[in-house]
Order: sequence, then structure tokens, then C-alpha cells
Amino acid sequence: MHNLMTPGYPEGMTTEVPPSAPPDTAPDAVPEEDWLHLEHQICFSLHAASRAFNGVYRVLLKELGLTYPQYLVMLVLWEHGRTPVKRLGEHLRLDSGTLSPLLKRLEAAGLVRRERSTRDERSVEVLPTGQGVALRERAALVPRRIMAATGFTLEEIVDLRSRLDRLTGALDAAALEEAPDCG
Repeated sequence: MHNLMTPGYPEGMTTEVPPSAPPDTAPDAVPEEDWLHLEHQICFSLHAASRAFNGVYRVLLKELGLTYPQYLVMLVLWEHGRTPVKRLGEHLRLDSGTLSPLLKRLEAAGLVRRERSTRDERSVEVLPTGQGVALRERAALVPRRIMAATGFTLEEIVDLRSRLDRLTGALDAAALEEAPDCG
């Protein structure tokens, strides 16, 4: 094994990279103790990357007066317009208990409006206000600034996004398989 200093990790923390194993190496061929190193956990790498992203977004979005979760809500609304709260939660993978306070803060800031659906009064829809729509223009540079911060090319970002989407799908499927039968 050799050590690499890893940007974004606390000073002095290294990521041990085991020697390359053939792609068809069975998981049980890896020594058990190697599985329990923090630095070997893909979830930790994703967690650390997420925290690093949040740090960059915090700085960029401060100029817009948004938090990262609020920015995600606005992205969906800019793309889809009037959206039922339930659908918004599905897009963002957020439950209503998390989404409701976000929407209240965005509404208080004058960026969105919540209205009962005229088609189904049980459903609440969210739409951007004029101020919310105008914010889109100022937010347009955020993705390019994030891309620059990653140091990745557009091709690398597209590839990473594709791999992360596949990972998410596989983990969602695994979670369904592992969930106890509720029937």
C-alpha cells in the first residue's frame, strides 16, 4: 500500500490506496480488517465530497441569499414551473417534514408562493414569484463556478454524474431488497 495526501481531508489524514487487484477479485479475497478502515469506505468519500461541495456552495449562494437546499428547490421550480409539493419532494428526495420549512423560508423571502391546486384541493403547488424567476438570471453562473472549483472537465463531470446516478439506482434497489416485508 501507498499513501496519498488527499485534498479536502483534515491535515495529516491520508487515504491508503491498496495495490490494484484484478477486477474479478472476489470481495472475500480482501482481508477483513481492510474493510473497516474509514479511508476505504465509499460512503465516507461521498460524505467528504458532499461536505466540500456544501462549503463551496455556501460561499456562492450567499450572494443569492439562498442555502443549498433552497437552491435545489429553486432549480426544480425554474426547470418545471408550478409543481405540486409532493412532486417537488420526489425530485429532491426530501420528505414533507424537511421540505415544508424550506418552502416557508423561501415564501417569506418572496421567492415562491404556495397555492392549493385548482384541480385537487388536497394538493398544494409551489411556483416561483417574479422575484424568484428574476433570481434565476443571477444563479446562472453558479454551475460554471462549481465546475471550475472541481477542476474537472465537462466530460469528467458528465461521467461522474452518470456513475453516481448508477450508484444511487443500485443502492435504492438494494435498500428495497433489504427492507423488511411490510405486507
